[in-house]
Amino acid sequence: MRVRWLLPLVLLGLLLSLLPPTFSLYELTGEEELDGQLAGLVHWLYSAIRPQPVLAPTADIAHTDVPIFGVNTFLQNEALPEVRAEALHLAAEAGFHFVRQQFVWEDIEIHGKGDFEDRRNDLTGDGVPDPVDAWAKYDQIVDLSEAEGLELIARIGNPPSWTRALTDTIGTKAPPDNFADYADFAGAVVERYQGRIHYVQLWNEPNIYDEWGEQDANPEAYTEMLCLAYDRVKSIDPDIVVLAAAMSPTIQINGRNMNDIIYLQRMYSAGAGDCFDVLSAQGYGLFSGPTD
Repeated sequence: MRVRWLLPLVLLGLLLSLLPPTFSLYELTGEEELDGQLAGLVHWLYSAIRPQPVLAPTADIAHTDVPIFGVNTFLQNEALPEVRAEALHLAAEAGFHFVRQQFVWEDIEIHGKGDFEDRRNDLTGDGVPDPVDAWAKYDQIVDLSEAEGLELIARIGNPPSWTRALTDTIGTKAPPDNFADYADFAGAVVERYQGRIHYVQLWNEPNIYDEWGEQDANPEAYTEMLCLAYDRVKSIDPDIVVLAAAMSPTIQINGRNMNDIIYLQRMYSAGAGDCFDVLSAQGYGLFSGPTD
């Protein structure tokens, strides 16, 4: 019985030895409530004993001379143009600079390669779909943002079903079968708004289900697609600032969800370091408070 408890006690002693000599749970975790502090302590100890990523020499951080505050929007879901206008006006009045706005691939290149006409809706009630310019809604968002002095970050993702042999059965957010199709669409966005949009983000949270579809996370595949799109948009606008997809913070390693640090390490190992200008991050964390 004594031997049975010996190993847990040794491990507990080892973990406690990793703690700083003087600390408070609040200072360590940034959490004010005890349950949050205990959860944060577990994650802190896990981070202390897990293998650390392989780091290259520290590089200078670029693009630090811009305002730091922005908002995340889904203005494409607003049916009324005046609602989009009001939302952007309020963002500008609140002092925000950046607007991270989705440019939804399946909402723009809807029916096939190079087809930017929207024929999904019967607008006149005659039983026949009425074609409209699929770019029009996004043109208005760009116009309104410029009028308010806001800087757009175009988040490019959500492929249309025609880009996959399995269509939407593999997930509506699954990547295209041919990564060049994604690069072409990203290039179309940059070309249309060249000189007006200066930042693009290529995908979002590919390390978790279901942002990579009904399949396992694949950092090597994402890196391949990222690099193709990076080269394409840079060939159109060398000054465009490319943001890599933000990872979702997670400690899971179960195929569908991959620890963001591990995912990022594998991206770098696959050559992603040359394929973006800014590394995005989702700042909401796990059980770790904002002061951590």
